Amino acid sequence: MLLLAAAFLVAFVLLLYMVSPLISPKPLALPGAHVVVTGGSSGIGKCVAIECYKQGAFITLVARNEDKLLQAKKEIEKHSINDKQVVLCISVDVSQDYNHVENVIKQAQEKLGPVDMLVNCAGTSLLGKFEDLEVSSFERLMSVNYLGSVYPSRAVVTTMKERRVGRIVFVSSQAGQVGLFGLTAYCSSKFALRGLAEALQMEVKPYNVYVTVAYPPDTDTPGFVEENKTKPLETRLISETTSVCKPEQVAKQIVKDAIQGNFNSSIGSDGYMLSSVTCGMAPVTSITEGLQQVVTMGLFRIIALFYLGSFDSVVRRCMMQRAKSEGADKTA
Repeated sequence: MLLLAAAFLVAFVLLLYMVSPLISPKPLALPGAHVVVTGGSSGIGKCVAIECYKQGAFITLVARNEDKLLQAKKEIEKHSINDKQVVLCISVDVSQDYNHVENVIKQAQEKLGPVDMLVNCAGTSLLGKFEDLEVSSFERLMSVNYLGSVYPSRAVVTTMKERRVGRIVFVSSQAGQVGLFGLTAYCSSKFALRGLAEALQMEVKPYNVYVTVAYPPDTDTPGFVEENKTKPLETRLISETTSVCKPEQVAKQIVKDAIQGNFNSSIGSDGYMLSSVTCGMAPVTSITEGLQQVVTMGLFRIIALFYLGSFDSVVRRCMMQRAKSEGADKTA
């Protein structure tokens, strides 16, 4: 009986692998494609632009700092594979004025053609305990991290639907999958991107437009360096449980998943586990992906509980040490 059940399971899995490619989206061809990257002057955004340029894409870089944009342009152009490729730079704050964002996207499309892929990398972080953060900090992070992705996406989605082709990428974070100490403002803005992405994917999928949400771990970028300057002790100790990734590695995975039309983009074994255990009602690109989530979710939930327990332990230890230190100061 057990052998029969095992044989049935193997046959079922093989069938899924055979059927899966038939329902998966057709990969997007990057040679000659127009890729817009916001936050493209540094970090993950710049590396995404380089990766797409290496594959023959035309690039529009969007960021606030014009000097950094021009420097990034020079770096990207070193990776051209033909003399027809172009890197266009646009200096604009994508979180402030939708009409302005829409106008600059139109200008980019007039020069380089319709946008085939939009990668929303513009973002910022601000760390601190909930009661120590100014209310304006929450407003700022929602503006930059959330609306800064809404505005460019809104500017390109209509044309993508009309052309029946397109990719929209939202760069969230592993902090957009699990809430962590000291990241109340940041986590909420990154969690919001997932809700946007899930709803948007349901709207645009019939038009052959696919959405990808990337959940990179701590990544060695200028933003991460700044973040470490104000990171609470608890947050620092928790983040030390995972390694810091290189932006080139993250960018390569994001571009690969976006080309394939995968909804989820994660890095490494920790990223795979976290994406599986938090998949919820997220769409899948293939039947096999859904099956993998079903099979692994229970085990990964057990592992996640151990992680959460260790994080809680870190917070309690820090609280006790702080209380002991304050008590010693009072008696001194």
